[in-house]
Amino acid sequence: MDLNGIKVNYFSAGQGEAEKLPAVLFLHGWGSEFSSFKYFLDSISPYYRVFAPDLPGFGQSAEPPEAWSMDDYADFVLDFMKELTIDRVILIGHSFGGRISIKLAARRNLPVSIEKIVLVDSAGIRRKRTVKQNMELCFYKAVRRFLSVEFVRRRYPGFLEKWRNKHASPDYLNATPRMRECLVKVVNEDLTPCLSEISCPSLLIWGEQDYEVPLEDGKIMERLIPDAGLVTLKNAGHYPFADQGFVFLKVLDSFLNIKRNP
Repeated sequence: MDLNGIKVNYFSAGQGEAEKLPAVLFLHGWGSEFSSFKYFLDSISPYYRVFAPDLPGFGQSAEPPEAWSMDDYADFVLDFMKELTIDRVILIGHSFGGRISIKLAARRNLPVSIEKIVLVDSAGIRRKRTVKQNMELCFYKAVRRFLSVEFVRRRYPGFLEKWRNKHASPDYLNATPRMRECLVKVVNEDLTPCLSEISCPSLLIWGEQDYEVPLEDGKIMERLIPDAGLVTLKNAGHYPFADQGFVFLKVLDSFLNIKRNP
């Protein structure tokens, strides 16, 4: 698909009786792609129309034309649904995909009806920096200013990049220059104020051992989203659908009212 000049790779399946139901749209996490959900896409498509894009900058989709913010990614998902004539939807977002789901579910006067959302170890709550993180940030900014002087930059070539490689997150280090700019915009936006604006039924699924987006964030979201319930999966981390796939599918089936034949 070519969408607003961006080549977009996506998954689509399901038809027949599913036309009477809302579509199910999966949104993957940062650095991932829709294939991370492939088992669940195939499992749900006999009951619903199921869609899942590689978000711009990931998988086989092209990068956005500029550094996108959360609102830009939310607008992309709206355009994606319009292109596929989706007017009723259930959003299932993992991590970064959860951020997009929160953004959309909190908006008003959308051209599509968001009937339910599932947030899987969703990012979005910006925590206060620790003293150590603040010190590192101050040091980085000071060094960047210092290296802006031409003769200093020639005297210490590559110093800033080496410092980044030592202290930056894997997501940042593995990203292209364009996607690094996107990442900075994304992680610096706190979506906490959006949570109380979500009015649709919301299921939160969290890995108990998630050290990237801690379970505490899920508990905060459950408290702030008016109609939300939290399911914690034991022996699971940031990818609970990979660590506890059988249980994860059972939870989804219940929320989506899927009754499978024995």
